[in-house]
Amino acid sequence: MTDVVAVANQKGGVAKTTTVHSLGAAAAEMGRRTLVVDLDPQACLTFSLGFDPDALDRSLHDVFVRRATAAETVLPVAGVDRLDLLPATIDLAGSEVHLLTRTGREHVLARSLAPIAERYDLVLIDCPPSLGVLTINGLTAADSVLIPLQCEALSHRGVGQLLETIEDVRTFSNSELVVRGIIATMYDDRTRHARHIITEVQERYGITVLQPPVKKSIRFAEAPARGKSILQHAPRSAGATAYRTLASALFDSTELSGSAV
Repeated sequence: MTDVVAVANQKGGVAKTTTVHSLGAAAAEMGRRTLVVDLDPQACLTFSLGFDPDALDRSLHDVFVRRATAAETVLPVAGVDRLDLLPATIDLAGSEVHLLTRTGREHVLARSLAPIAERYDLVLIDCPPSLGVLTINGLTAADSVLIPLQCEALSHRGVGQLLETIEDVRTFSNSELVVRGIIATMYDDRTRHARHIITEVQERYGITVLQPPVKKSIRFAEAPARGKSILQHAPRSAGATAYRTLASALFDSTELSGSAV
């Protein structure tokens, strides 16, 4: 059965796209047939995977407005076996307006993915940095949610708001949705502050912070410009090792199957 995971945080700059890219590449390395879905009009995931969003003939926007199917739009990722992309372009910004006029608008992504879901073991959805209708679609289509969290004071203030949105989604469109956990990103273990943030988030929200945290590294900034994940760009780096460990724990065992937070 396909495992569908949304990666969401309404705050930008928390390594959400990096997390989707890295976990997707790690899962593919593990032999899992993986689809990553770029639900963000900024199309950063699409660019990071080596595609020029401005040059694409089709994107998820075309799927939403019924000009194409997901099967017609999916692209294989060069250099990574078993990894495909459902890409985004800036046109996806117009999808928000279009979706607001649709009956059952929260379910459009889920319905679009249904015909191709059986091709994959894992689907990772990169939600935009907002709590609008696109993110609601991502959460409605998912079985579970991962929350990347930058280990800084202001970064966790929006977690409560995201959890409220998740609760609304459970009430109205996806009662089975669970929070898989928080991934601590841009972590600096030299500071007491970063360690305090992890402890505070666990105590305040009762959500597991998955191990290991992902440490800050210039390698993360270098990889997207080359159209590669950190697993390809710096395969022996601490960041690549962290994401491989997280992917193994999340997708290769039942130990972290989620909790109804």
